[in-house]
Amino acid sequence: MITAKGKSVSGGIAIGPVRWHQGEERIAAAEWAEDRERELIRLEKARNAAVLRQQGLYERSLKELGKGTAEVFAAHIMMLEDIDLLTAVRRKIKEQGHTAEYAVQEAFEAQAKRLSGLDDDYMGERARDVIEMQKELMTALREDSPGYLWNGSGREDPEKPAILLAEDFMPSNVVRLDRSSLLGLVTREGTQNSHTAILARTMGVPMLVQCGEIGESWDGHCAVLDADAGIVYLDPDREMLARYESREKKQEAGRSELQDLKGKASETRDGRRIRMVANISSPEDLNAAREADAEGIGLFRSEYLFLDGDRFPTEEEQFQVYRKAVEAFAPKRVVIRSCDIGTDKRTAYMQLPTEENPALGCRAIRFCLCHPDMFRTQLRALLRASAFGNLGILLPMISSESELSESRTMLKQCREALLREGMPVGSYTLGIMIETPAAVMIADELAGNCDFFSIGTNDLMQYTLAMDRTAPAMNRYFDTHGDPGYTALLRQIRMAVKAGHRHGIPVGICGELGAVPELTEALLRCEIDELSVNPGAILPLRKKIRELDLRN
Repeated sequence: MITAKGKSVSGGIAIGPVRWHQGEERIAAAEWAEDRERELIRLEKARNAAVLRQQGLYERSLKELGKGTAEVFAAHIMMLEDIDLLTAVRRKIKEQGHTAEYAVQEAFEAQAKRLSGLDDDYMGERARDVIEMQKELMTALREDSPGYLWNGSGREDPEKPAILLAEDFMPSNVVRLDRSSLLGLVTREGTQNSHTAILARTMGVPMLVQCGEIGESWDGHCAVLDADAGIVYLDPDREMLARYESREKKQEAGRSELQDLKGKASETRDGRRIRMVANISSPEDLNAAREADAEGIGLFRSEYLFLDGDRFPTEEEQFQVYRKAVEAFAPKRVVIRSCDIGTDKRTAYMQLPTEENPALGCRAIRFCLCHPDMFRTQLRALLRASAFGNLGILLPMISSESELSESRTMLKQCREALLREGMPVGSYTLGIMIETPAAVMIADELAGNCDFFSIGTNDLMQYTLAMDRTAPAMNRYFDTHGDPGYTALLRQIRMAVKAGHRHGIPVGICGELGAVPELTEALLRCEIDELSVNPGAILPLRKKIRELDLRN
């Protein structure tokens, strides 16, 4: 028996045969073209084919997994239609005489290198997307592409249910798989916050990353994947198989037990009640939140409206989306975050300058205040939607009193303007995200001027430790088992909670850490009032909370 350790990004147990996913074999592209016009035609045909393939993945993801997952493939389509990138490829063909394959290879790798060099987690994922689209185009350019067990139906399926191993998986690899044939995923590379890891959690597929000992020689063997413990066992003995088969059955029974928790309070044994609300990316995800018995929406990410198109969305377009969300979940509260974009998340139409360190640049509330017309348009749409349900407005990355004051002034001006125009405006609550150490240090001043706090643990952790949370080399600093980094974070959370409570406002957690069961008790001991997590984490966390007794 061989034991290999990795980092768990999606919990669970899987038992079954191993299949090694070879991925696309890198073939050296011929450099020089015989006919430049023919190469340009080949490029356009390949691009059209790749776009159609990504559109198919988008539609399938939207139907089966929700808008949040589908956004990955919408971004891929935009990349395949990126004018600057395509121009760079065409120039290499037309002006330098390269083949379509060579031009795609060179231009896309140069773009990926630029993005990965920005030392930002979002841009790092974009670099991975660029490489994935490079592979899509290279596949389309080859007349005979073997793919991975490609059956022509849009799926890449093992012949029978299996645990799939690979150097890494792209999101499209996973979405093309039939869920009934996918037992688990293990990769040599990857990070906890990659698109693929998030997708695995959404699908409920056990997954390990950074498992260096796996290899192609494992193909065809039997394995036990214990993603809860971060271990995969190759060729387990009978005793281990029996033990894990028993655990697997209990796990299945546990899923049924979770369904029985619907309608019950998320309350500890000593009577501490926690609100369990959902993070969503669009109105299409409301059904998943409702199915998970969410007590409200703690975070509606509005930026997809700004990133999916070729222009800023109009007031009416935004109003219709926000109204749909608050109406669908009424009377429960829907908290909509104002546009959290900037040079770290942008599209071509924004024409934003490149920043050396986007994570520390013009993003979130800074971006909104630097673009007042765009911000007013969104605030007006939000205020109009407040007449149709229970709305909370959330301002991201507030780090100073002046940012909050300026935002409140604009909100007041927009409300007065709408009332003068005869537009109905309802009541709403105004909250801010605590995402920087600066916000923690002035939490008392901020709490006196808003209705609730939402602590964004992803950015707060990153800014506190001055570390990229997606960088593999940094993983040991983000270990949940007693690392000093969490001591610093929990201390800041406690400070923010106390400040909020001194001013009589509730404080919630919004971020990946809120869904980590190992941290649930620690967060509750910080006296937080609410956990806002992905819909799939709500019932497991409710079970965890109901088992806790904070008197001990």
